[in-house]
Amino acid sequence: MIYIYISSHNNEMRYILETRKGGRLIDRPEFKSKPQPITFLGKDKVSDAINVMADKNYGSVVIVDNKQKVVGIVTERDILKKLVKNNKSPKTTKLEEIMTPNPRVANENDDVLDWLRIMSNDRFRRLPVVDANGKIKVIFTQGDFVSYTWPDLIFQASQLAKASFMKGFSINTLLLFMIVYGVALVAAIKAFL
Repeated sequence: MIYIYISSHNNEMRYILETRKGGRLIDRPEFKSKPQPITFLGKDKVSDAINVMADKNYGSVVIVDNKQKVVGIVTERDILKKLVKNNKSPKTTKLEEIMTPNPRVANENDDVLDWLRIMSNDRFRRLPVVDANGKIKVIFTQGDFVSYTWPDLIFQASQLAKASFMKGFSINTLLLFMIVYGVALVAAIKAFL
């Protein structure tokens, strides 16, 4: 479904993107195809997380509380900078000691472009996505958004072009142009026949 608006104001362009199929995180194909994120409690040992990350080839694990709400994230970078660099033991160090606390968390109904922009501006690569109850559903990475970027940019450019072209034209003017074009087309066809 295509929505056409005559104005190119940012608020109206944003509305177009939000109403497009695929504009929400849950609508992305990756949402259903990505494996369930691995979760640990903060009191769990770093060595347990490292083993799972290595076995599953994951770049991060999500730290949750007893109610399964996201309270932190541990990435490969956290392990290097906060554990290895400081000569801490993964067998005795708790995940809560090296986690990034209170990470940005998206709701599954949030807009893809909003989070792509936030991730780019704030320079983080992993985005835990939760459902309405706050339960972790998936982790999106910046790489997951790459497939969305080009088609969306083309769509935005086409909407801006339409809005720019249509600016200043009334419906009556457009109808008049269509009639004149139709008459000119008929005249041109008769001239060649």
